[in-house]
Amino acid sequence: MWKIWSVLFTAPAIIIATILMGLISLITSLWDRTGFTQHRVARGWSRILLALGFVRCRVTGVEKLDPARGYVLVANHASYMDTPAILSSIPLQFRFFAKRGLFSIPLLGGHLKRAGHLPVIRDDPRASLKTMGEAARMVRERGISLLLFPEGGRTPLQMRPFREGAAYVAIKSGAPVVPIGLTNTRSILRMGSAMVRGGEIGIQVGDPIETKGMTMQDRGRLNQMLQDQVAAMVRETPTPE
Repeated sequence: MWKIWSVLFTAPAIIIATILMGLISLITSLWDRTGFTQHRVARGWSRILLALGFVRCRVTGVEKLDPARGYVLVANHASYMDTPAILSSIPLQFRFFAKRGLFSIPLLGGHLKRAGHLPVIRDDPRASLKTMGEAARMVRERGISLLLFPEGGRTPLQMRPFREGAAYVAIKSGAPVVPIGLTNTRSILRMGSAMVRGGEIGIQVGDPIETKGMTMQDRGRLNQMLQDQVAAMVRETPTPE
């Protein structure tokens, strides 16, 4: 029955909500160039999306975060539900990296650009390094947090080893880096499926790790530390594909 309900109600309702909230986001960007209002609109969209899918979020450790500080947030990535879950539950102004192709989608691409999110550039190492430098400067100078999924994409079965980009941005910005473990998003919305299944998502916020005093030589060690902590939270062993 949940499959029928998802096809007939949940999916169409999510599409309509996304279009309406996308329009609202574009309108607010006419007078707010900081992206702050767009972020609040995105939080509202996330909560609507979760409610339509009968999805609840159980959050622990959020009291470890200081809303007045900028952080580099690092999480595992198993589903398209990961970003809405974090948006709805983490009380910080943050931006994130998104696939470059998403920036060309009507409404969604406009929101991403105007809100200040950053494209993932995999085929041009120099451009990728420049974008990561811009992200670090945003965190350092504006105090806006940044969300990254270091596995490099969604994982259908098991965590993958972390790439070092998140550790690079954290060290370059000098901001604390925060491991976040997401559980059960894979069963809520599986890869290759448009059907949302109701349930509970677990979001565990780990202890912030200070990066002041670290150099780029510490990047590998920090990356391994983040990977180990997230893997322990979600109880998965990172396995290369």
